[in-house]
Amino acid sequence: MAQLRREDLWSLEEYALRRNEFRTEVMAHKKTRQLALGRHARLYFEDDVTIRYQVQEMLRIEKTFEAAGIEEELSAYNPLIPDGHNWKATFMIEFGDPVERAQRLSEMKGIEDLVWLQVGDLDRIIPIADEDLERENAEKTSAVHFLRFELSVEQITALKAGTTLYAGVDHAAYPIEKFAVNTEIQASLTNDLTLVAH
Repeated sequence: MAQLRREDLWSLEEYALRRNEFRTEVMAHKKTRQLALGRHARLYFEDDVTIRYQVQEMLRIEKTFEAAGIEEELSAYNPLIPDGHNWKATFMIEFGDPVERAQRLSEMKGIEDLVWLQVGDLDRIIPIADEDLERENAEKTSAVHFLRFELSVEQITALKAGTTLYAGVDHAAYPIEKFAVNTEIQASLTNDLTLVAH
């Protein structure tokens, strides 16, 4: 999946004209990029469409139109676009009540390393968590983590052949039994992958 370049983006004026239509497209696209892990956790998988939307929105909010500012946003967001042999996802722990959230986040330390995906009966794919910065402290984990799931050629080949994708969480305070990922979500994620050796 190609990194975004300045020429891939609309100017602020053009984005203002296209924003409503583009936003509707992106929201529909994002529905096939979210994986609920029980009632209180979710993976939001990024791709060039979701990241382009985020960049356009940041440029709009900050009223950035100079080349240097645009390049700065691109260098911040481009690393979140998957490379064809991985998935990059925001992992969110979602408790509406602040008191319950604080309590549960203290119980769920280390959960970001215990989320997993699995292609058929192949090895589980354990994510590499929070490469950009540490999001956990001595008291609690963060409600937001960034995960990178690296896939082997064998796993990608199996997915392309239609093998079922499973997910689960092995944390004692928030266990999620192995379940099959919805076929629409699996199709969207499989579309991110290419069979180029890496």
